[in-house]
Amino acid sequence: MTMYQPLWPLLTPPDQQGREDLCAKSARGVRVTLADGRELLCATSGLWNSNLGYGNPAVAQAVADALREASYLSAWNAENVHARQAAAELVELAGADHYGRVLFSTSGGAANDLTIKLVRQYQVLRGMADRRGILALRNAFHGLTFGAAALTDAHLGQQLYGVDRRLVGHVPANDGARLQAALERYEGRIAALFVEPVLGSGSIALSEEFVADILRLRREYGFVLVADEVSTGFGRTGGTVFASDRWPEPPDVLVTAKALTNGTLAASAVIVSREIAEAFLAPDALLGHAETQAGTPVVGAAISATVAELRRLDTPALSEKVGRRLGSELAAMAAEQPAIASVTGTGCMWALHLSASDGATPMAQPEVSELVRAVREAGAIVHPGPHCLQLIPALVYTDAEIDELLAILRRGFDSHLATGGQR
Repeated sequence: MTMYQPLWPLLTPPDQQGREDLCAKSARGVRVTLADGRELLCATSGLWNSNLGYGNPAVAQAVADALREASYLSAWNAENVHARQAAAELVELAGADHYGRVLFSTSGGAANDLTIKLVRQYQVLRGMADRRGILALRNAFHGLTFGAAALTDAHLGQQLYGVDRRLVGHVPANDGARLQAALERYEGRIAALFVEPVLGSGSIALSEEFVADILRLRREYGFVLVADEVSTGFGRTGGTVFASDRWPEPPDVLVTAKALTNGTLAASAVIVSREIAEAFLAPDALLGHAETQAGTPVVGAAISATVAELRRLDTPALSEKVGRRLGSELAAMAAEQPAIASVTGTGCMWALHLSASDGATPMAQPEVSELVRAVREAGAIVHPGPHCLQLIPALVYTDAEIDELLAILRRGFDSHLATGGQR
């Protein structure tokens, strides 16, 4: 009889399950303690979540207070004051001159499912029922719920699980001509374009030229522009709260999650422009979406506390400062390390794009996984990406912690190359 543990961890191969060195026991600041007793420097912010570091006292206190005062109250066919306050703060944070309303959800993937419904119904309300198609970018990640999995370009079992992609197409990032060609081909049938301002898989930023093309084509073809800022929001890309804040014109819908509660709760938010919100108000139209745990008092309290901490610490400025130094140091590392083909990223969102030993082809994913393991054994948690190693440090990293991370990366590379990339 096969022996196994009760926990079935997500996206973890069976031969990696049940290991003490892959099981976390606690986390504080930018460090994670494992079940085997080791303490590692975290360079993933817990999957892009804990921008403020683990265990932020203000967020923890707000959650505790809300649990005692309100426990569970619904935002389904009802409202609660914590959700109202959090929604108002998010509208202000994103820009009340453009955005008007907030829908709460429970994950980035679920929020993107909700947004697919939203944009299709919006097109119906404006008399364009044929606009049901969705465009997204290649190599982007939008989640793995059924709607979000259709948007996600990475091959993660969509065909196996019967994910319906008949109304979804993908175009290359930073290629305005290909985007325009797709819009021409499906003219009158595209409801929305979903984009990550910085592709989460590989930390590839959308170019200024491509953003300009998107905005021009939005005016010409009338699609809804959705900025999926699940990974890039709350200061992650440096300088601004949201990456799309740097665009000449804002998106119509902004999706945020992960750092929304500093990773403490299963929560996400869809921030909707005034124009789209008003299209539902005039006919008193009901949006057919609800989730039991969306917008509870605890979620609302955590969001409000996270927003307050973002402002108190000015984390977008901190992220920009960390990013300037980290980007410079990683470029220097790439110059001395042949396995690093290039470095991309901004703020606290970076990727080391890796090459195989021949120096000409991208490093194969099994070897990327081995490099991640070598860096972990050297003392830091990093994340594998497509032919790359991703670094997503907390926005509150100190200079000493940057130095520590760089030293660990060098040790990890040295160890990995000394074994020829094999275990």
